[in-house]
Amino acid sequence: MELLQHLSLGFSVALSPMNLLYCFAGVLLGTFIGVLPGVGPLVTISVLLPLTYGLPPEGAMIMLAGIYYGAAYGGSTTAILVNLPGESSSAVTCIDGYQMARQGRAGPALAIAAIGSVVAGCVGTVLIALIGPPLGEVALKFGAAEYCSLMLMALISASALVRGSLVKGMGMAFCGAIFGLAGTDVNSGIDRFTFGMNGLAEGFDFVVVASGLFAFSEIIANLGVTQHREVLPGQVKNLMPSREDLKASWKPILRGTGIGAILGVLPGTGQTIASFASYAVERKLAADPSRFGKGAIEGVAGPESANNAAAQTHFIPTLTLGIPSSATMALLLGALMIQGITPGPQVMTQHPQLFWGLVASMWIGNVLLVILNLPLVGVWVTLLKVPYRWLYPLILVFSCIGIYTVNMSSTDVAFAALFGLIGYIFLKLDCEPAPFILGFLLGPMLEENFRRAMLQSHGDLSVFVTAPLSAIFLAVAFALMVMMIFPMIRKRKDQAVTEG
Repeated sequence: MELLQHLSLGFSVALSPMNLLYCFAGVLLGTFIGVLPGVGPLVTISVLLPLTYGLPPEGAMIMLAGIYYGAAYGGSTTAILVNLPGESSSAVTCIDGYQMARQGRAGPALAIAAIGSVVAGCVGTVLIALIGPPLGEVALKFGAAEYCSLMLMALISASALVRGSLVKGMGMAFCGAIFGLAGTDVNSGIDRFTFGMNGLAEGFDFVVVASGLFAFSEIIANLGVTQHREVLPGQVKNLMPSREDLKASWKPILRGTGIGAILGVLPGTGQTIASFASYAVERKLAADPSRFGKGAIEGVAGPESANNAAAQTHFIPTLTLGIPSSATMALLLGALMIQGITPGPQVMTQHPQLFWGLVASMWIGNVLLVILNLPLVGVWVTLLKVPYRWLYPLILVFSCIGIYTVNMSSTDVAFAALFGLIGYIFLKLDCEPAPFILGFLLGPMLEENFRRAMLQSHGDLSVFVTAPLSAIFLAVAFALMVMMIFPMIRKRKDQAVTEG
């Protein structure tokens, strides 16, 4: 009964004319940037963050969330028609989706991707509504030690599960935390890591870091890229899948939804991991695995469902615990902070219209995605012909204008350019920026909760292992590190034996 009252409140917020417009704009823009390879939700949300200063909290979050899960949907269109994933999470869809298109079955592939996305999106939203409130109630009972251990687990899991080595991931998270601690210490009033610069007294603005690290660095990295795209000839016809297609797809859709829903809740596991895991499961369960890679519709249904389910359930730890499960979720937390809202379980109790309005808007957004995308397939494919040299100057200009208008400071623009250069160096060193932004966001909160725990326990470090939940979080973090370190040691040992 209480859930129905909350949902009634949510739909009353989401169905207001302005919020419907924000939802429509979000999913439309999300699909657009999902279709265009190289311009992902990270870049887009980082560019639009300054605009959220002038929006109401509900409208800002509804629009940014629409961009996020809209991009997860849009990436499948180019994966199927052009063999070029608009999003990394759609890379698996290329394997069988493009082969279906080459066989003249692009329509059913797009339709099954749409059906899987909608089913997964709706299930993911239901899980947010069901799991969010009880998880938030548990989180309200967390003390400083539990929060400190939870944030440490989130940072380690994000570092352990990104592409590359554990050392690089941990190093990025540590660097992000150092940058996040720059400014005046709240307790002592002493400047830290400011190097005598008055402009850093309040630390680096989140908008500056996000815009520089993602938007600016993406522009720098793609300045010398020339990419020729060969769009599949012929028009997409017969979008309706056959009865055989539906029969072959419904189980992979359900399995992919389950895989994505579970992995989406875990910090550090992205949509890409969910889609690859779903593809591996479908190939393992298939009666004839040799069909995969040659146009098996299960290779589209499962990964696309997993991709979109993970995109939805990413919101569960973000909204209920204040722990972002990905770099994009960290940007959404930053948007909440810009609105003066402290992320965490208190969002549901102090701002119920925001939480439930966002949940209700996800159902509306998933319906809008189907209505918008299938009839506009031709338009999205035409957009692929837009040269990057036209897009990136526009992104740069809008980013600079947005950064400057936040504090009316040209110093912020210079800092954004500096972070753009830092982000480019990270790319060249094959270092993922996601742990950096998570460290930047969680580092100050980790320090604050550590200090609070030490004050409450009178300096006794055993409080982190005597509190049951804190001990569990630390054990999970340690297990993740062991799981990553052992394969690295074994690999080096095998190499030494081979060379010897």
